[in-house]
Order: sequence, then C-alpha cells, then structure tokens
Amino acid sequence: MGTNGRNLAVQILRGAFRVASLPLAWPAAALRRSRESRGERGQASERARFDTRKWTPELLKHLEWRRFEELCAAYYEALGARARLDHSRSDGGVDIFLCANGSDTAAAVVHCKAWDAYRVGVGPLRALRRAMTAAGVRDGVLVTAGRFTREAVNFAAQENIQLVDGAALLVGLAELEPEKSLALLQFTTQGDFLTPTCPRCSVKMVSRRSIQGGRTYWGCVNYPRCKHTFPGSA
Repeated sequence: MGTNGRNLAVQILRGAFRVASLPLAWPAAALRRSRESRGERGQASERARFDTRKWTPELLKHLEWRRFEELCAAYYEALGARARLDHSRSDGGVDIFLCANGSDTAAAVVHCKAWDAYRVGVGPLRALRRAMTAAGVRDGVLVTAGRFTREAVNFAAQENIQLVDGAALLVGLAELEPEKSLALLQFTTQGDFLTPTCPRCSVKMVSRRSIQGGRTYWGCVNYPRCKHTFPGSA
C-alpha cells in the first residue's frame, strides 16, 4: 500500500472524515428489505421492546448479524470511505473493503461480529488476518457489538488490527453529525432487524422447537434443502 493509501486507512480508522451527503449504498440495502419484511407484523411486539429513536447498547446487541454488517458498512461510509462488499466468505459473512471514493484499491478490511454473550476470541481475528493477507492490505478492523478477550487484544496489537467493541461503536455513532447518526439509526431499524438471516439463502429464518428436549432455535425456511440453524428464538 502506498503512502496515500496508508494515510487514508489511518484517517478512516480514527474517524477523521466527515461528509455531508448520505452514502449511496444505503438506499440499495433498504430496497432489498422490501422483500425481507414479510414477517414485520409478527415482529411488532418484539420491536416495541426497543427505543428506536436513539442508539443504545440494548438495541445494538439485538441486531441480527446481517443487519449489523450493513450498519458497519454504512458507518464507515459515513466517515468518508467507500465500502466495497465481498460475499465470498464460506460462513456467509462479508469482507468490507474500505476504499477512497473513486478508487477500487482497498485501504483496510473490516470484519463484523454481532453480539454474543461470550467475548470474541482470536478465531475471528485469524480469519480477518487471512483476508488481509489475501487482499494485500496492511490494516484490518474487527467490529463487534460485544467485547473481546485479552488474548484477542494481544493478537490484534501484533497484527495491525483495530478492535472496535460495542461501547466504542456507540461512541463513534454519537460523534457523527446528528442528522447522519439519525439517518443511520433509521436505516438500521427499518423492517425486521431482529430475525437472523440465513447465511446461505439470504432469507429470514423462522423460530422452531426441537422434537427432543424442546430446544428453541432459528431454522431456515428452506429446510431440509438448507439446514443452517442459529441458537435462540423470537
């Protein structure tokens, strides 16, 4: 990476950019949701638990993983980068490549981890490190709505990876211009932001109960063709 690319990465990661126009990628993601919101009425009571007029830790940690990725990409665009998404990861997640506007050259790679009761360890950081190497990018960022283990913090310090936990992300959102922070909030809480998306089929999952033990979990609507599941239920 050249000096200009390196400087761009530093500025983006520090949140130094502020732009007046809304990122053009937001409307496209919002348009896709018109096909994903068929179960929104059933989510009305669940949505009522959250005050969607402001950013809160409770709201952040309940965002489903795909919506959390969309938030992170839009947040970095609000800081002045162009977020180029790569959907080739085997786990269904995306590599978010941060580029200068008008350039396809990546200055940094971002991975996202939605909230989990357990702290994020070194596993996701190793995956990010591999993505950085494959892309020839020196800087990486791992954003989570949760927290990191001490082992993860030490690993990140050695591998030029910036860690952004839920508390730091909320601070960053609060430091945006008020109209941009509000636009991001409205973008993030549109439609069904709670039900997980199937990583393989890109459709909202449904709450199911196992025959043995009565365990509740999220399953894909395309079962048995798709057997992806997540723990928990609505």
